[in-house]
Amino acid sequence: MKIVAVSISDQKGVPKKNIPEGRLIADFGVEGDAHGGPWHRQVSLLARESIQKMQDLGLKVRPGSFAENLTTEGLDLPGLPIGTRLRLGEEALVEVTQIGKECHDRCAIYRLAGDCVMPREGIFARILRGGPVKPGDAITIMDGTKED
Repeated sequence: MKIVAVSISDQKGVPKKNIPEGRLIADFGVEGDAHGGPWHRQVSLLARESIQKMQDLGLKVRPGSFAENLTTEGLDLPGLPIGTRLRLGEEALVEVTQIGKECHDRCAIYRLAGDCVMPREGIFARILRGGPVKPGDAITIMDGTKED
């Protein structure tokens, strides 16, 4: 289980650009990202496997196209219970706060493909402990029985 991309944008509702390394800030989100703030959706995660589903439909999408901050690999994100804690890289710790989201407006991806994976398969988390994150960093599901 690992991070394959870190992405940010300076405004909401647009695809995010990939960056070589990001910094998660406790109780805020990803440094430089428009979605940061004191709320329950500080960072968004979407699996590379979900993006692949859209690529298989012929769409030219990439990590960040669905406005996710972290693209993951090898982890069933929508299967994680609310409250699950994930260590990202060596330092950062996040807690899953929401699975999926209501899509109020049909985004550009939906209009192109007739579907969008983020509302069903994306997840959101709040940052408990900040730290750097970059592609290749491990994702660890914390068992909750020891000090995080």
